[in-house]
Order: sequence, then C-alpha cells, then structure tokens
Amino acid sequence: MALRFRRSIKLAPGIRMNVSGSGVSWTLGPRGATVGIGKRGTRLNTSFMGLSSSQDLSRPPSRPQYALSPPTRSIPVTCSVDNDGVLSFQDEHGNTLDDALIEIAKKQNRAAILGLIQRKCDQINGELDGLTTIHLHTPSPHMPPRFHPESYLEPTPIAPMPPRPRWWEKFLTKRLAKLEALHRQALAEHQIRVVAWQMEKTKHEQEQAAKERLVEEDIYTDTAAMERWLEANLQEIAWPRETLVALEIADEGCHILLDVDLPEIEDMPSKLAAVQARGLRLSVKELPPAQVRKRYMAHVHGIAFRLIGETFAALPIVQRITLSGFSQRHDPSTGQLRNDYLYSVSVNREAWSHIDFAQLSAIDVVEALGRFELRRQMSKTGIFKPIEPL
Repeated sequence: MALRFRRSIKLAPGIRMNVSGSGVSWTLGPRGATVGIGKRGTRLNTSFMGLSSSQDLSRPPSRPQYALSPPTRSIPVTCSVDNDGVLSFQDEHGNTLDDALIEIAKKQNRAAILGLIQRKCDQINGELDGLTTIHLHTPSPHMPPRFHPESYLEPTPIAPMPPRPRWWEKFLTKRLAKLEALHRQALAEHQIRVVAWQMEKTKHEQEQAAKERLVEEDIYTDTAAMERWLEANLQEIAWPRETLVALEIADEGCHILLDVDLPEIEDMPSKLAAVQARGLRLSVKELPPAQVRKRYMAHVHGIAFRLIGETFAALPIVQRITLSGFSQRHDPSTGQLRNDYLYSVSVNREAWSHIDFAQLSAIDVVEALGRFELRRQMSKTGIFKPIEPL
C-alpha cells in the first residue's frame, strides 16, 4: 500500500503517545470507550460458585431415603456469552457442563447471568451507536492549545528512623553496634533512593519545560514540532481500530494535507441485540445491508469531521486542511491491494469556525462536509465510487 505523503501516524486503540519537546514515549493501557471494528468479536464472561447440589447428577435419581442428607458440594462455574448471543458454561478446568448442571447453574445464579447478558447486549448495541458519534467530541478551533503543567507525584523518600534500643540492649555493646550498623546501612540506601528520586524529578521538570516550549512556542514556528503535537492530539482519540493517517505540512505550516485509511464496510459492526423478556437469552440479529451502509456512510464522514477539527484546534497557524479518505480494495486486473479514495475535502479555517460546536449532536456530518470544497461520488444509500483526491 503506497502512501502519498512522507509522514505517517499509526493510531491504535489502547496505546497512548506521551509527547514532550524532546521526543515521544508510549504507554499501554485502556483508552476508555471505543468502538470495536473487526471480524472477530469479544466474549464476556463471569464467574461464580456456580451451583450447590446434594445429588450426583451423573446418575439417575434414586428413590427417596430417610437417612441423613448427603453434604452439598459447590462447583466454580464460568458463564460466557459471545457475539452471537450464545451462552456457554464451563467448570474450573474449562470443561463444558452437561445440560443438567447448566439448568441448576441458571436457577441458582439467575441475576448474575442476566447481568452478563445485559452487559453483552449493551456492548453490541454500543458498537453500533458509537459508529455515528465519533464527531461529538470534536474540539472548537476558537481556543488555542495551552500548556497545563503536571506535578511530580512521586513523594520524597522518607528517611529511616534511628534505632531505639530496648532498656536491656543498652548494656550489650555488640547489640548496640549491630543496631548502629543497620541504621547506617539504611541511611546509605535511603541516600541512593533520594538521589534517584531527585534525578527523576529533574527529568520530569525538564520534560515539562520542553512541553511548555513546544505548546506555547514551537508549534507556531517549527513544522517538525507541529507534526509531533498533532500526533499527540490524535493519539488521545478513542479510535475504533488501528488507523493509519499520512500527513504533509505545506506553505510553511499554513496548509495540512491528510490521508486517512478508512475501515472497510465488511468489517463494520452489523448486529443488533435485545435481551429476551423470558428466559436467559440474548437475541442477536443482523442489520439489513441498507442500514449497515447508512451507518458506514455516517462513520467515515465522522472520521473526517473529527480529524479536521482536531487539526485546526491543535495547530492555530493552520489555515487550510485537505483531507482524503481511502479504502483498500483488490485491483481486479492484478489482485494487488490499491487505495480507492472515497472522498476528498478541502476546508479553510474561517469557514470551519462557522460551525456551532455547542450543537454537534444536531449536525449531520455527511451534510456538514458538503458545505466545503468536496469531491465525492456517493449514492443516497451510501454506495461509494472511487474518486481522484484533491
């Protein structure tokens, strides 16, 4: 896959880039709410002491006896529900439970299982809803970025307390000498910790000073600093999947060109879930193709809207953004992957500033991009034809 621009940014869910004036570092961790796009779904599960039974369920029940009741036994059980709404039950060794044990587990843990089903239902439907809301957190271009210092949170190492010998230890010279030696060793180790703490604190202060210079000065004069700062801001977005954005800065920082690798429609979430009123069941249905295309249309335009807004907000000297979105398709003549551009839009800052960013929920992003210089061949039902980018 050939990219038009030299600089590329890989945006990945769960990976956050930390930027400073001296460079970047990466932190793995949760990114908050994201939309999962991909062919493989996720499985939710919950565990509980699944069932208690005084009956050997591998044998048929015997006639009632009037002797003492046998002791009950408790079996750890894991209940899972997949993207198709199928429930499964396993014991502590991962073995699937038989039907009789499953029925007992359902009766004794109905609330926990119902809660699991509801969470899975919310997750599936949340993926659908999230497709059309990625633009709702687009920042306004009217407020330039400001540096907000971060305090060094690691506390100063606490010095060890001098020993307090018991009354009888005061008469034992060797014992006192040992206590003093241990205290000197503790003081030496403490001094090492203090030196390390001071070095980390100094490093943090230097990074903060570099970041302040980056945000308050460099992004107005240095295109390399502009690239770093834009990358850091884009990394803050809860992206639905790994996304590649290529960029080029032109006209001494006044014009940004962006190419974004859009998700394929085949990888879009296409299921709608509902919890059955009766029984512990999750109903999962496929959306009609027309609805999938409509959501895809809103999603890919929402990506463009968000990227344009983030770029204008992060880089105050940028006056124009040209963004083109492409989807990867196999060339029928060669079988090779090619980039089919679905839309290309050019937006100037003045026109962008006319958007009311307090009313983003009222905006149709498909219509919003049409206000600007837009190249796009798309039917009303969301079927795209390839275009030549601006």
